[in-house]
Amino acid sequence: VLLLLSLLGLADAGKLLVVPVDGSHWLSMREVLDALRQRGHDVVVVAPEVSLYIKPSKNFVMKMYPVPFTQEELDEDFQGFTKDLFEGGSFLARVIRLYRRSKKNSALFLATCAHLLHNRELLRYLEESRFDALFTDPILPCGQILAEHLSVPSVYFLQQIPCGLEYQATQCPNPPSYVPRVFTDHTDHMTFLQRVRNVLYDIPSFFLCDAVFQPYGKLASEFLRRDVTVPDLLRQASIWLMKIDFVLHYPKPLMPNMVLVSGVNCASKKLSQ
Repeated sequence: VLLLLSLLGLADAGKLLVVPVDGSHWLSMREVLDALRQRGHDVVVVAPEVSLYIKPSKNFVMKMYPVPFTQEELDEDFQGFTKDLFEGGSFLARVIRLYRRSKKNSALFLATCAHLLHNRELLRYLEESRFDALFTDPILPCGQILAEHLSVPSVYFLQQIPCGLEYQATQCPNPPSYVPRVFTDHTDHMTFLQRVRNVLYDIPSFFLCDAVFQPYGKLASEFLRRDVTVPDLLRQASIWLMKIDFVLHYPKPLMPNMVLVSGVNCASKKLSQ
């Protein structure tokens, strides 16, 4: 008994591998990593040498790898995506614009992921480090591909995934008669005609998903040397930490391993009443 009690202290902290997504995704994740480091966990962040916001910090170890694009190309791509995302227009115009931009962005992020997975020196370091878990934003599945390779459990930190892949991966109910789709501006209380419109608006998402995520399935299959799809990868997560709540978002079904952690984006600011 004394021997077991003496080992309890070793379980207080762990070794965490982090594969982040750049942009605003990283800003909220960084707050969590700072808190984890303060609690004694060892945090190692794997990131490309060219990024918008992912910079070295005293609170974690940063392992960087080269990528085949410049800082100027990355800045231009992100600015274009932001402009296309918030620009108005008809539903069809927005879908076409988002489809084209998604294909361009996806090619850039896919190249980033491929250079990470094929960096033998970095992979050897990660394999020898024996991490306890992997922490990532699954909007890009590169982190989960790495988790599969290292055989470590993964924890997701996200708001949502395009095309509702989080629902498909977790087998969570996502009925169009109840859950509003993107661009509809509906609430969770819809008339019959609004529900029909909600179903129709869901159709183009399949084309967006095919453009963005299909290349990751091919990359994962080649790297892991077995046939795998993106939903196959995503459903391996142990916990989904969802940056949503029922104050700013409409109510919707959740699975037992989906945990609401809204408010983390406001960690450094004082909330108003």
